[in-house]
Amino acid sequence: MKFSMIAVFIVLGLAVTVHAQAPTATAPAVKAPAVKLSPQAPDVAAPKLGPDGGINSGFAASHERFVNIAKEGTAELVFLGDSITAGWASKKEIWDAAFEQYKPANFGIGGDRTQHVLWRITNGELEGIKPKAVVLMIGTNNTGGDSAEGIAQGIEVIVKTIRSKQPQAKILLLAVFPRGEKVSPNPGRDKINQVNSSIAKLNDGKHIHYLDIGSKFLEPDGSLTKEIMPDFLHLSPAGYQIWADAIGPKLAELMK
Repeated sequence: MKFSMIAVFIVLGLAVTVHAQAPTATAPAVKAPAVKLSPQAPDVAAPKLGPDGGINSGFAASHERFVNIAKEGTAELVFLGDSITAGWASKKEIWDAAFEQYKPANFGIGGDRTQHVLWRITNGELEGIKPKAVVLMIGTNNTGGDSAEGIAQGIEVIVKTIRSKQPQAKILLLAVFPRGEKVSPNPGRDKINQVNSSIAKLNDGKHIHYLDIGSKFLEPDGSLTKEIMPDFLHLSPAGYQIWADAIGPKLAELMK
């Protein structure tokens, strides 16, 4: 009897031990919440951010390259803008024929908004050079989330910053190019027209020269064609030739 009771206690003890040492089930992994990015005001300098909330790596690399170009101190003509300006890089023949004599530098980054260009020029892209002229065309990427008033304010702050950092430079302020195939309904183009009406007032005929070449891209009925803008936003080679020809006379005047 004593032996039987002892055996029972041993068996119970082993059961408890095995239960205690049994591996627990692994809890399902909890996915980290996505970083919620705060809206960036169009008239406040800000770098372009990635999904993780850090500075976008492509943006940072392009900015660093532009800063180094500026440090070389040779550029006499600077283009500032977004992907439409950046697109000149693949139109070298047209670019060279139109602008090479002016020792140009192309500081365009795809996807940039007004706040991004403002951040770039306050963080080194206008340091070390003394350009005779700066060609600015920016704002189309703001149209999806910012008011026309806010976009115009962002452009105005950029212009004032260029004037502050490069007082000798003449600014060729281009109207934001038209976008979208049809004239109406076209909320994006409507907003762009409002922006252009506002920034046209920045023209002083001395340091700031506003120029609207948008109509040169359009058909007589106001529509855009794929021959000029394949996606109704970015220019084809024919579109870049129109751009070069349209600003050529004014640029020659400003580069004297």
